[in-house]
Amino acid sequence: MTAEIAIMNKTAVALAADSAVTIEQDKGQKIFNTVNKLFALSKYHPIGIMIYGSANFMGIPWESIIKIYRTKLGRQQFSTLKEYADNFISFLSENVTLFPETEQEKYFFRTVSGYFIDIKREIDEQVEGKISCDRKITETSVKEIVEQTIRKHSEVWNKVAKLNHIPADYDKNLIKSYGELIIKAKDEIFQQLPISEKTVEDLQVICESIFSKDRFARNSPGLVIAGFGEEETFPALVSFAIEAKVHNTLKYKKDKDAAISFDTSAWIIPFAQSEMVATFIEGVDPGYNKIISDYLSEYFEKYPDYIIDSIENAEIGKKQEFSKKLKEIGLSVLSDFNKKLQDYRRAFHINPIINAVSFLPKDELAAMAESLVNLTSFKRKISLDAETVGGPIDVAVISKGDGFIWIKRKHYFKPELNPGFFANYFQENREEHENEKV
Repeated sequence: MTAEIAIMNKTAVALAADSAVTIEQDKGQKIFNTVNKLFALSKYHPIGIMIYGSANFMGIPWESIIKIYRTKLGRQQFSTLKEYADNFISFLSENVTLFPETEQEKYFFRTVSGYFIDIKREIDEQVEGKISCDRKITETSVKEIVEQTIRKHSEVWNKVAKLNHIPADYDKNLIKSYGELIIKAKDEIFQQLPISEKTVEDLQVICESIFSKDRFARNSPGLVIAGFGEEETFPALVSFAIEAKVHNTLKYKKDKDAAISFDTSAWIIPFAQSEMVATFIEGVDPGYNKIISDYLSEYFEKYPDYIIDSIENAEIGKKQEFSKKLKEIGLSVLSDFNKKLQDYRRAFHINPIINAVSFLPKDELAAMAESLVNLTSFKRKISLDAETVGGPIDVAVISKGDGFIWIKRKHYFKPELNPGFFANYFQENREEHENEKV
């Protein structure tokens, strides 16, 4: 996992990211604290990018993808940050060299096979439960369990909205192109389990939905792009959830969108593991707040029934009417309670911090961003949880005049031993500039 943050005011945007990445395997997990998650998206313009969720996309390190794009972008500039973000998404969508169709097919097969394995595990558990209860099971019962389990997953996906940018005929074309891979995965995973033609259709619905609908895997990569467009005076930010590119179509959606304006002077936006930042800003742990809210909601829903049931010799119709009125009063009280808590948090926690951020100079923005990421890392270190946030914290500040400035940056090598690296980097900049003059 990851802890990242963006803090913006009218002067600049500060970005900070930890260096931990978790590699999960069958025998456990391994955490490395040396991954780069923060990059300059352009060598020449004030735009930065952060990644979270996964260090790779379709088997390629994000670092490589970003630097290939940065080279392609060159000195090209756009009027707004949104245009930079859209251009990067277009690069991912249209690039056939990085994501050849053969690799897309392999990714499709791995993904649907993994999903089928989860379904098979559910079927096995239900079959074992039936045998444990009845001491036997018939082939008809097995077939019913298989059909019901797969249909349940299909119905869940049918309720999920399709992503807006996915072509209308994408599902049909996906099944036409990858239908044999679906059958291959079905045969390998479900083996001799009885699966009817209708159930195969349900499996196809699941497969096409995985790559076209607005439901993303827990470990899907995320992108944060922040900075200034050529015609923007104040910084802006946009983030995306990105899952895969299959059948030459990128599955993604815009997640967060924020911009500084004359009316909005500051933003604090955490990404990935954000509970400690939320606790700092709002003055209460989000999980604790949710438990209180859920408990009171359940309490006000059930309590009227307890009262009504204790009243003897009352007509059923009057009992129901009285119960309904009490529940309405309870919901009104709960709504007022939640509003008062929210107003208190905003007045005494959120607003004072946001007001302070709006006046912070660039160096203090950077220090605050680093501290908030470090807070999450420290919490993981002293708890029994895995230290999924840690390692050196990279920090950068992006401003209109100074561009992308590193405040803290780790290297896998010693800079003093590699002057050629920096010479080549800046020589490339000078050569491009000279070519433009000619």
